[in-house]
Amino acid sequence: MGPKRQPTLDEVAARAGVSRSAASRVINNARHVSQAKRDAVERAVAELGFVPNPTARALATQQVGAVVLALSHHDPAQFTDPFFAQIILGVNAELEKTDLELLLVLANTTQGQARLQRILKSRRADGVMLMALRGDDPLAALADQHDVPVVFGGRPLHGEPRWYVDADNRGGSRLATEHLIGLGRRHIAVITGQLDTDAGASRHRGYLDAMAVAGLSPSRVEHGDFTEPAGAAAMTRLLAAYPEVDGVVAGSDAMAAGALRALKAHGRSVPGDVAVVGFDDLLTALHTDPQLTTVHQPVHGLGREMAKMLLSLIAGEEPHPLILPTRLVRRASA
Repeated sequence: MGPKRQPTLDEVAARAGVSRSAASRVINNARHVSQAKRDAVERAVAELGFVPNPTARALATQQVGAVVLALSHHDPAQFTDPFFAQIILGVNAELEKTDLELLLVLANTTQGQARLQRILKSRRADGVMLMALRGDDPLAALADQHDVPVVFGGRPLHGEPRWYVDADNRGGSRLATEHLIGLGRRHIAVITGQLDTDAGASRHRGYLDAMAVAGLSPSRVEHGDFTEPAGAAAMTRLLAAYPEVDGVVAGSDAMAAGALRALKAHGRSVPGDVAVVGFDDLLTALHTDPQLTTVHQPVHGLGREMAKMLLSLIAGEEPHPLILPTRLVRRASA
């Protein structure tokens, strides 16, 4: 009879009822794994008599000195978007305190997603930050597929990841709507971002919250994609369907800028006829005519906090999810 076959990592994972990467994280004593999974893997290791390969373990725990910022977004011009530019600047500001390199990956296509998977499978990164996920984006499953920590910039629409940094989108939109109600506006419309993103859906819910409390109809709704052309088109549709509209909550500054352009083209004064509030408080808000009342979210800070959270995970710490506050900035449009 030959020597007894050693159990494999796959068998440990199957016995514990976890993914292979989760089993690897426990065996390599990484801290970015839940206590329940850790207990299950440790029981499976004991029951099967699994002995880690020292060479493989050393390779698994070796840091390579790079992290990934992956953007899952449909617009190839996203790097010119002030929002994403501020995110990247914030991430870079935090990483400059370390020796880690930043890899930017556009993961909005099949090829981009495959490239990201190759980077992670070959352990060419110590961690990942994910931005701009939509709906059932396959990137949302990365946290359970690879033995690297993953931090989400903004929560996915479905599920609740262990580590994320987000802004108070719902509360901010509620503030914007309450401001218009406080100005005496009663026919308030909303221009939403994509509702298959958590930011778009949460900002829409904030509008609905405030309208419900005030006893006002929330039926004046048009949808956009966070861009200026979408905001202009949505505002034009709103004016055709609801000529009585006297207030607009836009899901981004860019869409609010488009709405202002459409209102001017249709001879409506702002804020006299229609008051407009945006969301983001980027430079766009200072360059509209009139200057834009908007909801400030700390976009640069969001990038910094994402990087800070990922660094904590790489160091073996257990950070908590973080929601950054939003506030209303009053200017001339409302």
